[in-house]
Amino acid sequence: MTNTKPNFQLNDPKIIKGWTMFDWANSAYSLTIAVAIFPAYFEAITAREIAPWGIAMYNTTLFSLIVAVAYLVIAVISPILSGIADSSGRRMAFMRFFTTVGSLACMSLFFFDGENLQSGPMLSLGTIGFLIATAAFGGSIVFYNSYLPDIVTEDQYNRVSARGFMMGYLGCVILLIINLVIITFPEWFGIADTGTLPVRLSFLSVGLWWFGFAQYSFRHLPPDGKGKLTWKAVREEGYEEFMGVWRMVKQLPNLKRFLLSFFFYSAGVQTVIALASLFASLEMKMASNELIMVILLLQILALIGAWIFAKLSDAIGNKSGLVVMLVLWTLVCFFGYMVEGKVQFYLMAAAVGLVMGGVQAQSRASYSKLLPPGVKDTTSFFSFYDVLEKGATALGSFSFAFTGQVSGGLRVAVLVLAGFFLVGLLLLARVKIAHEKIA
Repeated sequence: MTNTKPNFQLNDPKIIKGWTMFDWANSAYSLTIAVAIFPAYFEAITAREIAPWGIAMYNTTLFSLIVAVAYLVIAVISPILSGIADSSGRRMAFMRFFTTVGSLACMSLFFFDGENLQSGPMLSLGTIGFLIATAAFGGSIVFYNSYLPDIVTEDQYNRVSARGFMMGYLGCVILLIINLVIITFPEWFGIADTGTLPVRLSFLSVGLWWFGFAQYSFRHLPPDGKGKLTWKAVREEGYEEFMGVWRMVKQLPNLKRFLLSFFFYSAGVQTVIALASLFASLEMKMASNELIMVILLLQILALIGAWIFAKLSDAIGNKSGLVVMLVLWTLVCFFGYMVEGKVQFYLMAAAVGLVMGGVQAQSRASYSKLLPPGVKDTTSFFSFYDVLEKGATALGSFSFAFTGQVSGGLRVAVLVLAGFFLVGLLLLARVKIAHEKIA
């Protein structure tokens, strides 16, 4: 992928460990901050009706818009970043940049404090800090992923990729449990302030964790090469490569239908993942420690669900397995509209966890089956797939924000997400996956 030949040994255990440790480092942000703690904290310390920069809206609307803008930025710049990763040897420099910016933005959230915030510099600090951290996290992932085919042989792709995922999951769960204990029992750590300080310490801990453990990766990953970085190379390797994949997809109706289906149901899936804790905080009145327990439940059940639906898809086919999961996702959204009480919410969260891991894993597997036979540049196809998923997250979050603003609550917004799943189902019905028992 780079312009220079590797001067290191492929499948080197130290390099592989360095690569997987980057997942350990930055996954803490995606789970602890973006999903588990910050959304509920934001809703708790801001007024229900706010006016950031003189624009009146609900606080949940603003937060949903921040998520949408962050993912839209990532979707737009991803082809540029992919072009940089493919055409120059400066991957580590960009990884360092995004890691430093993201972790500092995350740590800045420690100073995001107050009560019933409606506007002003403090509200701007929280919104802009979260936006920058989320976009920087997404930017760093592009360069992290691009290392894989350069550090291991093809027969090791699946094993090493899975190892990175597991390291990321393990790291973020460990830090999430530590923060759960601090938030629930601050007196154990000599924290007399039982207000916002324990929660804000979690923002600081994630930023330090992210930046600190990333240094191990920077020390052990191959150093930057001397490839020349030009806009022409970036354009050819980035947007032109992206558009080249789109031109191929348009000539493959079956693949195009699947990607359209994937786009719509991903808008539902990714929005639920990103904004579930916001719903729990506003509609269920759950505290931070309760939300962390919900997120831990989701992560554990997601792994179990991925295994269950892998077995189911082996038995009845990928398409039929996806149909089952999308039906369940739709029912979960309708149940979310009607849910009353924390027990019902925990049951709904358990159902989300089971289908969350399964739909992501089987979508990727189904896409792999639908790629043109003999295609060599699978990296470009999966870069296209990733941009599509980020764009879907932006669409889902924008829809969630708009519906929540108009309706004054989040329950109707959940019904809109059910609409995304139904559209995905209808489009998936026209997809044919060869060599399956049920297609």
